[in-house]
Amino acid sequence: MRFVPAVLWLALCAASPVFAQTAPAPATSVTNLESVVVSGVQPGPGLWKVSKGDHVMWVLGTLSPLPDHMQWKTDEVEQTIAASQEVLSAPSISIKPKAGFFGRMFLLPSLIGARKNPDGVTLQQALPAAEYARWETLKQQYIGSDRGIESWRPLFAAVELYEKAVKRSGMNASGGVKDTVRELAKKHGIKMTSARYEMLIEQPRAAVKTFKTSTMEDKECFSQTLNTVEHGLGQVAARANAWAVGDIEALRSLPMGDQREACIQAITGAGFAEKLGFKDVPQKVEAIWMSAVDRAMGSNAQTFALLPMEEVLSAKGYLAKLKAKGYVVQSPEEQDAAAP
Repeated sequence: MRFVPAVLWLALCAASPVFAQTAPAPATSVTNLESVVVSGVQPGPGLWKVSKGDHVMWVLGTLSPLPDHMQWKTDEVEQTIAASQEVLSAPSISIKPKAGFFGRMFLLPSLIGARKNPDGVTLQQALPAAEYARWETLKQQYIGSDRGIESWRPLFAAVELYEKAVKRSGMNASGGVKDTVRELAKKHGIKMTSARYEMLIEQPRAAVKTFKTSTMEDKECFSQTLNTVEHGLGQVAARANAWAVGDIEALRSLPMGDQREACIQAITGAGFAEKLGFKDVPQKVEAIWMSAVDRAMGSNAQTFALLPMEEVLSAKGYLAKLKAKGYVVQSPEEQDAAAP
């Protein structure tokens, strides 16, 4: 069941770093570079090796979006999964209302309009004139004449715009990577473990009411999203292509983070976040995944894991934190250099 869209967006941000960092630019016209994405059979990136003693975990960095017409060549990944005792999913979050079936059915009407600005405020009223002019231009190009979206909060309007722009540019959110890994684990009879933080909403009706009547400082998220759609889709496509062809050096050189952080902060920094228990969700998601790794590495000779590419590459990411805990972490390039 979909519950409180803001939390779902937080989950999306935490699990999928989809935004590129781009510099602000004038709003006179859409000057995005042509987004050209690869197609056909592609190898994807190499696997990172995490080890402790004779126990090893192979990590595949995931990315969103990916080229829509790419066919991922999974030979190496399939062999690695088949030789593992467990497959660990990417960190994620599940939001559940504390209610039975009928309670959930009665809750549905209260969810209607949850994306809307409080007090009927429109985007034109909520945004500076120059920012709204940028929005109008991009909306016409990628969304069309949808009037309903004009009543949405800036954050949700930004999400919709970004998703439509990505699709138009020949990319999609998942590329089917997680589904493929799940199917390969099932094919070889390998245990699939979910590294998911499950959050129970004790009073779902009150939570929805609190969210719908609370303000959110999401204009920075909105502005940075417009920057990406207006001027950065070429860079998003370049990152998608780099993942597809396995160019780790290019992935390292392409920024992945600041806009995502602005959108997460719009939720976790809002007044309702602490009341509803959303404030420290990213930290709780991280703790669940780290704990699952410690357990798997202690009990399995070999484990296969999924992890967002930002957490793989960042100096402050999950793999860097595993290294700080005493695990040995080797990139694909380091493994190649060490090979005889």
